[in-house]
Amino acid sequence: MKTMLTRLAERRAEAEAGGGARRVAAQHAKGKLTARERIELLLDEGSFEEFDMFVEHRAVDFGMETQKIPGDGVVTGWGTITGRAVFVFAKDFTVFGGSLSEAHAQKIMKIQDMALRNRAPIIGLFDAGGARIQEGVAALGGYGEVFQRNVLASGVIPQISLIMGPCAGGDVYSPAMTDFIFMVKDTSYMFVTGPDVVKTVTNETVTAEELGGASIHAVRSSVADNAYENDVEALLQTRRLIDFLPASNVAPMPDWPAEPVGFQDKDLSLDTLVPDNPNKPYDIKELILKTVDDGDFFEIQAAHAKNIVVGFGRVEGRTVGLVANQPIVLAGVLDSDASRKAARFVRFCDCFNIPIVTFVDVPGFLPGTAQEYGGLIKHGAKLLYAYAEATVPKITIITRKAFGGAYDVMASKHLRGDLNFAWPTAQIAVMGAKGAVEIIFRSDVGDAEKIAAKTKDYEDRFLSPFVAAERGYIDEVIMPHATRRRVALGLAMLRGKVLENPWKKHGNIPL
Repeated sequence: MKTMLTRLAERRAEAEAGGGARRVAAQHAKGKLTARERIELLLDEGSFEEFDMFVEHRAVDFGMETQKIPGDGVVTGWGTITGRAVFVFAKDFTVFGGSLSEAHAQKIMKIQDMALRNRAPIIGLFDAGGARIQEGVAALGGYGEVFQRNVLASGVIPQISLIMGPCAGGDVYSPAMTDFIFMVKDTSYMFVTGPDVVKTVTNETVTAEELGGASIHAVRSSVADNAYENDVEALLQTRRLIDFLPASNVAPMPDWPAEPVGFQDKDLSLDTLVPDNPNKPYDIKELILKTVDDGDFFEIQAAHAKNIVVGFGRVEGRTVGLVANQPIVLAGVLDSDASRKAARFVRFCDCFNIPIVTFVDVPGFLPGTAQEYGGLIKHGAKLLYAYAEATVPKITIITRKAFGGAYDVMASKHLRGDLNFAWPTAQIAVMGAKGAVEIIFRSDVGDAEKIAAKTKDYEDRFLSPFVAAERGYIDEVIMPHATRRRVALGLAMLRGKVLENPWKKHGNIPL
């Protein structure tokens, strides 16, 4: 018995050593943690239960039968984050560069199946060079099996990907189908084909960072949802995100201890947030931070499409999704990037029964040939579709401008908004007063006094929340300082909301 126990300990030590001390040192020299170190930081201390530690590949071509390392380049298992179960796999770059073999893929597939059966989130830590070339189509088949499970799990359990090193070829498509992708600055890359292939095929000379670094995907392409300074920050922020999310689409919302909002409005600073000058910007994040518990807001895609802000917060301890036009960037206008960003976020919230709070200050859609040629109509329709499709509680507060079709799109009463409030500063109209008057009274455009007088008349008649309120499109005009209280009361009232869309296999969102 003692010999068997000793042998088990030896085999465990061999598996835990990964690619060996030299390769581990090389990993550390690049500023990266190993797969096991990452899992240890991600999960609650001592909670990790590993599976398939002794799995090895079965390839025999190109001398692979002599090169076998237990675990085969990926560490898999489950553990807890703040006491809640999660499943995890971490690619080990020290073993065959983290490349995917048939056995490697089967380990990931097993964890995906377990996460789906047990209705718990799954987190993938990626640091790999793609398919294992020596295994050919067997490796490609493994990718396909992983992709299929990504799709089946979509909208059922949260799927999160952390890109913590190179991620190329087939390895980029699994993260692309997950709910959130986080990257690490300077050490992580995502691309379908690397710089060498790009140089060969297109004759472009480009670095890995320029082609697919965090600075590209978190800012320009929107492939990544956030980018962090190092492995530790990325892992800790992932823990923080998990605390906001339900375990699955049928699990209850996380309910953390929180002080009740109560009925007293104490902070009057919001009453002066919107400037007297309608063309002067202000930071909508100030409103968000004063609405959520303890100013704790987890922003998604903070560096991309900054004219709209999306992310998670809590109100009285329960998670809400927040969407807000940002007046300090492009006056909060909706463009293609902002529409896609918000639409994806709204659909995620709807998948997992997370109520949506929307703050509206939008002068319309961004005009111009670049937007029209880039498909603004279809991209804007994505956001419209997402809000219209959503059956979760929806609370909307118009703080200032809500012009044209953008008024409809931003969770209006016409898209089944449950509670639609407006501040006294709200301006709800087809367009701004000056533009409207110049169209209606185009024959008087040369007379400055007449135009000024008619503009003032238009503002008094239409640029207020009361025209919409008179028709029931706005449920109530509220004082700004009452926003947090009204949102909290509304969410409590809507907790038992039941709304179902007509049966369908699935809709055809304008992709």
